[in-house]
Amino acid sequence: MAVRRSPVAIVLGIILAVLGILGIAGGGGGAGPFFPLIFGIFLVFMGLRWERRSLIIFGHVCIATGCYLVAWGVYLAQIVGSAPTWLQVITQPLFWGLFSIFGGICATFHGFWCCMQHRSGEGSKASCRS
Repeated sequence: MAVRRSPVAIVLGIILAVLGILGIAGGGGGAGPFFPLIFGIFLVFMGLRWERRSLIIFGHVCIATGCYLVAWGVYLAQIVGSAPTWLQVITQPLFWGLFSIFGGICATFHGFWCCMQHRSGEGSKASCRS
């Protein structure tokens, strides 16, 4: 069976990895910039080797990690208190927490979505076969 590739996941993964590298290079502080780098690398891997189960697991991990990052970001927002620059915004955990939660919801829905199941050959409903 041929390995299916997802160019959208590859492109999103590269964008996330580049933003993570920019955050690390920009000195965003803490572990916040490492999350987009790790998620970006994982998305590139998933895009090169498409599996429905890995997409569902990735979505749940993104949601759980996003909740942690949002809580951390809210804590840090009380400390910072000044108007941040655009680079400071994309390196803060609050931004990546919200990004991770919504991305995780999207990944989980796509993992269970009927058309995606059909794409991987696992669709069993008649509406998936059209």
